[in-house]
Amino acid sequence: MPYDSLAAFVEELEEAGELVRIRTEVDPILEISEITDRISKARGPALFFENVKGSRYPLAINLFGSEKRTARALGVERLEQLGERIAALLRPRIPDSLLGKIHLALDVLPQLRALPPTVVSRGACQDVVMTGKDVDLWQLPVLQCWPQDAGRFITLTQVYTRHPETGDRNVGMYRLQVLGKNTTAMHWHLHHDGCQHYLAYKERGALMPIAVVLGGDPVYSYMATAPLPPGTDECLLGGFLRGQPVELVRCRTIDMEVPASADFVLEGYVDPREPLVTEGPFGDHTGFYSLADQFPVFHVTAITHRANPIYPTTIVGKPPMEDCYLGKATERLFLPLVRLFVPEVVDYDLPWFGVFHNFCFVAIRKRYPQQARKVMSAIWSLGQLMFSKIIVVVDEHVDVHNYDEVWFHVGANVHPGRDVVFCEGPTDILDHAAPVCGVGHKMGIDATRKFPEEGHPRPWPDEMVMSPDVVQRVTQRWQDYGLGPDPGPVGRGLGPWLRRR
Repeated sequence: MPYDSLAAFVEELEEAGELVRIRTEVDPILEISEITDRISKARGPALFFENVKGSRYPLAINLFGSEKRTARALGVERLEQLGERIAALLRPRIPDSLLGKIHLALDVLPQLRALPPTVVSRGACQDVVMTGKDVDLWQLPVLQCWPQDAGRFITLTQVYTRHPETGDRNVGMYRLQVLGKNTTAMHWHLHHDGCQHYLAYKERGALMPIAVVLGGDPVYSYMATAPLPPGTDECLLGGFLRGQPVELVRCRTIDMEVPASADFVLEGYVDPREPLVTEGPFGDHTGFYSLADQFPVFHVTAITHRANPIYPTTIVGKPPMEDCYLGKATERLFLPLVRLFVPEVVDYDLPWFGVFHNFCFVAIRKRYPQQARKVMSAIWSLGQLMFSKIIVVVDEHVDVHNYDEVWFHVGANVHPGRDVVFCEGPTDILDHAAPVCGVGHKMGIDATRKFPEEGHPRPWPDEMVMSPDVVQRVTQRWQDYGLGPDPGPVGRGLGPWLRRR
């Protein structure tokens, strides 16, 4: 069931005991971040700050800070259901050719053209309109998240841009460092579609209209994070997830449409002819500060908002944090599409300790020599998975979500001189270990069972697995042993034994 406002989602979380209101006055400079960091690490509730120092607007944070809340925001009971919905669309018609698969992925991902966005004449996001001298970003409860941050940053954004030639819309989540009452820095990386739109405007020497949206249906925040193929409208994905079209309203001062149910909209432009400004440092999701760099200036021409808006925000840092669950949603949603291009993949996991791009664990159905290396190469060519610094490939029976089990098989099955491979290519911009920004080495670890053709002439031993009939008999008789609750069979992997240690 889609939400007609962020307030509706907040109310539902509160009724479910998933949100706590804080009525004490709190400071947006570091204090809210410290409170939220403690709650995030404790797997705690969403937080609603009613009294933020220096602002008349309430602030909501950690809304996506659990798998349960993220699933609720996206209209499912379990995040796995996201992938199941995509798989159901793919299953009836899988093409054999690579070109056919590409067309199918581009056509099916947003369930296409079935729920395109619609433009409406009025929207609650324009209940209040402030232009000219009334524009004042300092009125918003914008956070300084970490001590060495260069200032206060707007974080949980939906940044709407259009390509000047094709008209393709993009919605991305880019942070904004507030520079003044009506200016911010616009932080986007070269591989982001928003930056590519900016470069196209720069070639033309024309102003680039931009709308920054905050709030509305929580699906809108998620769709801004989704790594869709270039030219694919995130609003189509939003409609697919909601089961209803995204309703858009035209902005007041720029040529752009934004969700009618948004809480805040910052309308404005970037002038590509202007000098870049220094943005950062910023305490990032890697657990380290991303360094200061040069980015464009975003000029705010209007602020519009609902009659009773909520300012949504987030902080990032060492996991677990709120963004971990958004990343897990993407991992589950895109599993069927990974399988579409790499059919031997059984499952994959982007562990939190890898902060999305440092590690990728992959289980495959191995049928021929060097298949693990083929899979590594394929993953390094798939969208943002190309930034995976270390890929670990295991056999299909290994549970990639049980990290002890993965590392057990790495230790058991890997001969370092034979099974570790390196390649050079693009890296995540935030990877501070890369010797050159955005360029460096990546590593693949083949932890699968080896064939003789892979340089292993010795017999490969079988893993120890108990006989199924004995497992069944012990399960049936467990209460007779007087050992308390049955921990369950270990099965092929290390299973619950390591998790209980």
